This record gives sequence, C-alpha cells and structure tokens, in this order.
Amino acid sequence: MKIFDAAAVHGTALDTQRVQRRTVWVLSTAQLLSGVGSGASLSVGSLLAVQLSGSNAWAGSVTTTMTLGAAAAALPLAGLAGRHGRRASLVTGLLSAMAGALLVIVATVTGSFPVLLLAAALLGLGTAANLQARFAAVDLAEPEHRGRSLAIVVWAVTIGAVAGPNLIRPGALLGEALGLPALAGPFVFSTAGLALAALLLLVGLRPDPLLLAARLGSGGQPPAAGGSARATATGTVTDSTRRRRGLRHGMRAIRDAPRAALALVAVIAAHGCMAAVMSMTPLHLQLLTEGPPAGMPAGHAHAASTDVLVLIGFTISLHIAGMYALSPVMGWLTDKAGRLPVILLGHGLILLSVLVAGFGQAQPALVTAGLVLLGLGWSAATIAGSTLLAESVSADDRVLVQGVSDTMMGIAGAVGAGFSGLVMAGVGYQGLNLAAAAVAAVVLAVALRAAGQGRSASAAAQAP
Repeated sequence: MKIFDAAAVHGTALDTQRVQRRTVWVLSTAQLLSGVGSGASLSVGSLLAVQLSGSNAWAGSVTTTMTLGAAAAALPLAGLAGRHGRRASLVTGLLSAMAGALLVIVATVTGSFPVLLLAAALLGLGTAANLQARFAAVDLAEPEHRGRSLAIVVWAVTIGAVAGPNLIRPGALLGEALGLPALAGPFVFSTAGLALAALLLLVGLRPDPLLLAARLGSGGQPPAAGGSARATATGTVTDSTRRRRGLRHGMRAIRDAPRAALALVAVIAAHGCMAAVMSMTPLHLQLLTEGPPAGMPAGHAHAASTDVLVLIGFTISLHIAGMYALSPVMGWLTDKAGRLPVILLGHGLILLSVLVAGFGQAQPALVTAGLVLLGLGWSAATIAGSTLLAESVSADDRVLVQGVSDTMMGIAGAVGAGFSGLVMAGVGYQGLNLAAAAVAAVVLAVALRAAGQGRSASAAAQAP
C-alpha cells in the first residue's frame, strides 16, 4: 500500500511537521465527533441497565461491558495498527461502536437487556479506538512536544463528550418524534457522530502517521517520536516485530523498564478509580434526589424523572469536562514540569476528589465538585503516564506496549465499574469513594518513592 512518495519520506523536517499538524487536526476533529457517543453512554448507560434488567444491582453492567470490550479490543486493534497503520485500526473501532449505538436503540425498543450488553461491548471498541488515537498523535511528534500533541487529541473529545450527556433531553424529544423510547434518542446522535468520525479518519488520515514514522526509521532517519514498529518499504511490519506481539511480551517489555511500569500503574489506577466512582454517581444522584418510590424496596428499579436526568447529565458533563477540557494544560505541564510531577498531581487530585464526593455525598453540589476534581486527576495522570510510557520502551515495542496499556486500562475500568455496584450496595456511596481513595493513596506513595529515588540518582550523578 503506497502511503507516501519517496521524496516526501526523505524530505525536510518541515514536511514531517506539516504532516504531524494535519494528523493532530484530523485526530482531534474525529475525537470531537466520536465523543458524543461516549458521553451519551456514560450518562444514561446505568439508567438503561436498571430499566431493562429490573434491578439496581445491574447498574454498573453497561460501563463494565464497555470497558471489557475496550480491553479485549485493545491488543487486536494495536496489532491491526502495526500491520496496516493507525487509520485501519481507528476506523474499525469507530464503525464497530456505531453498530453498538444502533444496537442500543434496538435494545431499548425491544426491552432486551442481553442486546444492551452486546451493544455496550461494541461501544467499547470505540473507546479503545479513542484511547489509541492519543498515541497516534505522538507517532511523528518531536520529543519536546509529545505531551502537548497527545493532550490536544485528548482535549478534542471535550466538546462532543460534554455535549453527549446534555443531549438527554433533546434526544428524548427526537426519540418521541421518531417513535422511540426517551432514553434511545441520544444514541441517534451517537450513531451520526461515530459515522462522521470514521469517515473523516478514512479520508483525512493520509499519510498514516504510524506507517510514515516506521518508513522514516527504516530509511535511516529516526522517527520524530521514536515511531513504533519497524516497517519495510511497502509499509508492512517485519517478521521480528510480528513475533513480538502478545500480552506476555508486552508485559515483559514494561517490566524491563521501571519508568514504564510506574507509568502503567499510574494510568490503570486512575482509570479504575474514575470508572468505579463515575459509574455509580448517576444512580446515587437519582436515589439522593428521589429515593425509591413509597412502598417499593430500595433495590428495585424505577424510572428517573426528567429533572433528575437533567441533573445527572449536568454532573456527568462537568466530570467529562474535567477529564478533557484542561488536557492542553496537563500536556504543557507534562512537557515543562516533567512526567512524574504531573502523575503525582493527578493522583493527588483523585485522592482529594473522592474525599470531597464521599464526605459530601448528601449534597449534589459537592458530589458534582468531586466528579470535576476526579476528571482533572484522571486527565493529569493519564496524559503524563501515557507520555512516560510511550518514551520509556524501545521503538519496536512501542505499539504493542501501548496496546497492553489500553488493555490493562480497560480491565481496571471493568473491575472498578463491575464491583462498584456491589461495594455501593454494601458500604454505600461514601464507602465506594473511600475505597478509591485507598487506591490513589497507594499510587501516590509509590510515585513519591520513585521521585525520591530519581532525585537521589541525579544528585549522585552530579557529585564530584
């Protein structure tokens, strides 16, 4: 597959920078469009699960299934990227998510809970693609701008993801106009957004950044971002790289690089804490505002009122804004202050957030404030951790390690969301937040120890 002519491949650094700017723009716009789908899923997924299953015990099932789908898809999508480039991988993930959004509508119309879970699994492929897009942004980035490039793509999801939860009411009106249930309406917007994002990547992500980085490397020029798998002149990966694929090899590559291991721990812990608390917050707000109807057991499902849906949508929107809106700031801090200090900042914010939401559980305003801080902590830890991970392993291992990272993030999110319902049922919303606080505190301790060791090593190296 011809993706770039020889003159361009061996052209000036300015040519590569121009391709990088175009790549970041295309990825960012696609993230904006696809963010509508993830925003709608996060805001109404738990409500749909309760409504279709008939029990609050299944409230976290949609988020769990989405994260499991993302985890299962991460390595196959990374392998697809290694063989055929980022474009093939990202488009495949988004088209699968589009099919999932359509299936949510089918599940809501038919009242089928199993179909809803299948739809959530397919939506998870879109999550995996969106996560992989942040790494595509650094395939050609210069080392001093890796954090910034990654953060811009993460930030771009802000508008779509924040708009998603606020499409509940317009979506309900659209659903009624189309003869659909109210909660199915937002997924009409999701389907359109995902389709447009896939089309944009298919047409606009040319040349493919990963294949171009690999070609530059094989042509005797190092990829600007230390690109990923080595490639032949035709843009395909070598046999040695194919043999390197697999979760076991990826984990070994991470274990061999202590900074990569720390980065992975920081990323998956932040994602697990975020998924656990966020997935139960809509249900907590519903119970806090309305409580179970008179004469109905507390664990029994009941439909939320429109006012409660608006409150939930507003809260989740602010949480998602916290995750993405300040991403460029987090990227700038990552490049200027260093990867490890921003990781410490991220988990410090997560610790503060769950304490605010947990001890302020009776006040919707404090719950919302906690969710905003949780999003900010996730943003800092994910951007700094992902940047550190990408630069801490060899070029040949980079795409595979990125796939391992996304797989582990998905597993952490699934565990967090999956057990969050049980934890909340046993010890309440406050207990759930305190459990997340314990995780964040452990990561903070590990990162602080690593920072201390790094300062000691630096002082020893500078000593006469």
